[in-house]
Amino acid sequence: MADTESKPPEEECVVSSEAAQDESADMEEIDASPEAGPSGDTPAAVAEAKQGAIASQLMQNPGLLAALQGQLGSMLGASSGYIESLPKVVKRRIKALKKLQFEMLKMESKFYEEVHVLECKYAEKYAPLFERRRDIVTASIEPTDSDCEWPSDEEEEEGGGGEDGELADELKNKAKITEITEGEQGEKEGEKDKEAENVKGVPGFWLTIFKNVDMLADMVQEHDEPILNHLQDVKVKFSQSDPMGFTLEFFFEPNEYFSSTVLTKHYIMRSEPSESEPFSFEGPEIIKCKGCSIDWKKGKNVTVKQIKKKQKHKGRGTTRMVTKTVQNDSFFNFFSPPEAPENEEEEADEDTETLLATDFEIGHFIRERVVPRAVLYFTGEALEDDDEFEEEGEEENEEDGDEDDEEHDPDFNPQVD
Repeated sequence: MADTESKPPEEECVVSSEAAQDESADMEEIDASPEAGPSGDTPAAVAEAKQGAIASQLMQNPGLLAALQGQLGSMLGASSGYIESLPKVVKRRIKALKKLQFEMLKMESKFYEEVHVLECKYAEKYAPLFERRRDIVTASIEPTDSDCEWPSDEEEEEGGGGEDGELADELKNKAKITEITEGEQGEKEGEKDKEAENVKGVPGFWLTIFKNVDMLADMVQEHDEPILNHLQDVKVKFSQSDPMGFTLEFFFEPNEYFSSTVLTKHYIMRSEPSESEPFSFEGPEIIKCKGCSIDWKKGKNVTVKQIKKKQKHKGRGTTRMVTKTVQNDSFFNFFSPPEAPENEEEEADEDTETLLATDFEIGHFIRERVVPRAVLYFTGEALEDDDEFEEEGEEENEEDGDEDDEEHDPDFNPQVD
């Protein structure tokens, strides 16, 4: 049996590192060789050929690739040492600049407070328009002919334009007259018209909106839909101060599921820099939220479900069926959010932070987008605008990629060209 000499872990690491350096040196020798690209190639072509050779060698040597990835990972975001190397007198001036920056943030905070006051003022001006929208949706009023004077895409496509449009309308009218020659067909169309006339308001207005918006559609379950068909209006109520915030109000008509007529979700906002991280301030942010209790009627609570489990007795070995009540996925869990820590300096656990961040995003989106532009989310037009906005944002992020690489470069020095 041959003797084997074991190496300490430290020595193995050294050997592995030396091997990686040797392989890297071999690669450099290959790169430096004049045979890396065909004679007569342009410098760009030669450089491209070299890059291809390096990539090929890295793929053939997983150990070297892992070593390089580890080194690059440790360098990402590391300080270049430039700031630390500055003279004390310069560091002192940087402190003065930071203090000025903090004063700017305080002024920016005042700006956002005044914007919120203006928002509260205009909320009162919007109120009559939102009330009229609710009345049309719920069939409390029928819009007048002047109210309905608004061009639609369907009418523009059907009407065409100019003489060609008039001719097309004439031909369509003749075709309709020809089609309605049989008595049965005429009767059927008459029945359909009568049924259409009996439709009140805009059926499923808010349910359609919620199902059209991705982040809300994920919340709406099949058993929520019959309940949301009773939703008549969603409003935003602003609180100007003490503390700054807003409340989402969901108005329901009488239904068989719960006796509550209004469900609320209150959001508390902060518009000034935090004491612990003042330079992270980017404007008002939601810091807390509070839901409400729902007075569910017996057997109608969709936020819970009953499951049956087998329980085994440890001593006797006998089993029995036990019924347990557990939480069920539902849109109406939105009104029972997790509690944020009372002290802002305290950190919630990771799951709670994730749930709260998602909740804050949904609340902000309903306030900023859904309620003001409800009809456009109903028709889907606002969804197209949102998609275009996201695409523009993605393009900007791609352009910013080069700048991020420069910021994370540990050798970056602004004094060196």
